[in-house]
Amino acid sequence: MLDIRLIRERSDWVKAELAKAGVDPAEIDQLLEVDAARRRLQGRLDEMRARRTRESKELGRLGAEEREARRAEMRALGDEIGAGERELAALEEQYRQRMLSIRNLPRPYVPVGSSEADNKIVRGEGEPPKFSFAPKPHWELGEGLGIIDFDRGVKLAGTRFYVLVGLGARLERALISFMLDLKTREQGYVEIAPPLMVNTATATSTGHLPKNADTMYRDIEEDFWFIPTAELPLTSMYRDETLEAERLPICLTAYTPCFRREKMSAGRDVRGIKRGHQFDKVEMVKLVRPETSDAELDALVENACEICRRLEIPFRVVQLCTADLSFASAATYDIEMWAPGLGEWLEVSSCSNCTDFQMRRANIRYRPSKGAKAEFLHALNGSGLGLPRTLIAVLENYQQADGSVVIPDVLRPYMGGVEVIKAS
Repeated sequence: MLDIRLIRERSDWVKAELAKAGVDPAEIDQLLEVDAARRRLQGRLDEMRARRTRESKELGRLGAEEREARRAEMRALGDEIGAGERELAALEEQYRQRMLSIRNLPRPYVPVGSSEADNKIVRGEGEPPKFSFAPKPHWELGEGLGIIDFDRGVKLAGTRFYVLVGLGARLERALISFMLDLKTREQGYVEIAPPLMVNTATATSTGHLPKNADTMYRDIEEDFWFIPTAELPLTSMYRDETLEAERLPICLTAYTPCFRREKMSAGRDVRGIKRGHQFDKVEMVKLVRPETSDAELDALVENACEICRRLEIPFRVVQLCTADLSFASAATYDIEMWAPGLGEWLEVSSCSNCTDFQMRRANIRYRPSKGAKAEFLHALNGSGLGLPRTLIAVLENYQQADGSVVIPDVLRPYMGGVEVIKAS
């Protein structure tokens, strides 16, 4: 969440900056009204409590008749305090909900835009391959090779589910292992195996709740939410902790299945494995000093790009404009791989600097030096990379005229000697 002091002291600036991301300035005005009302009521309650304490001490010095009258006054004062406390609790909850509903401020260097059409292609590497035949989409390749079973996925769970079979499952596992090894052996990340379900406090701390409640799956009997990304448990591992500066930066990675309701994409990408309610992903999270977070974002993007580079698949980096930023993000770069069968660029990673937005919600701080006042960290996250879109890019870029798929060199050590997937 944002710093309420910043909102109070620079409300016009905050409204102007948030307007770049499509936020109605009235949201800030309404927040400030609730904030002012709760502070006024808190002040009145403090005065009434002080009066009750003061007059309680004077009771012993009063005569019997006057003492009884004073007690009646104090009972009435107690009732008034009780009513005020109930009103204050309601105002505090309104204040909390309004604070949780205000998105993050975009960084100054983020291009202002009104839609994804205003996103900016920053750079690209590699040329889309040229085929001597019409490249097939991954669903034709997968079914022809017997490595993707759509019918049984639908039978087991419903639409937008599928089954990876044999070398299809092995290829996805190879991608995951390759990514994790690169993260942990060369890029300085610590591997974590987190829970796949988190509680409400964890999901709220990252900004996924209450904003995205309608796209998340949950256990209705327990306080469990199935993670839409490993960002939730990784970012919140140190919730309500103060870290020493020597531990920074903290760089974490995890492979997890992820669960998201694709209700917002009804009718889109209904064929293939591009969009599903369950998918695999390797995630990267960094907790860093505030003054280093923009440089750390550049490094995070490069960590994701290196995977594309080693897979030898054409990719590009796209800077999102203000209108396309996610709720918690202050700056985001998407990495997109070329998929020749689909004839489109597929987002395989979205790398974001969330500044102190999530850290305030999670109450994660650090001490810049021994004995110094604790300050909020900055948090970053990004896919490294997301599946199944990376799997789609591998299948479609490495396909052959006979429908077989060559295994990229970097994945062969993970494939048990298999160099080509052929129809059996």
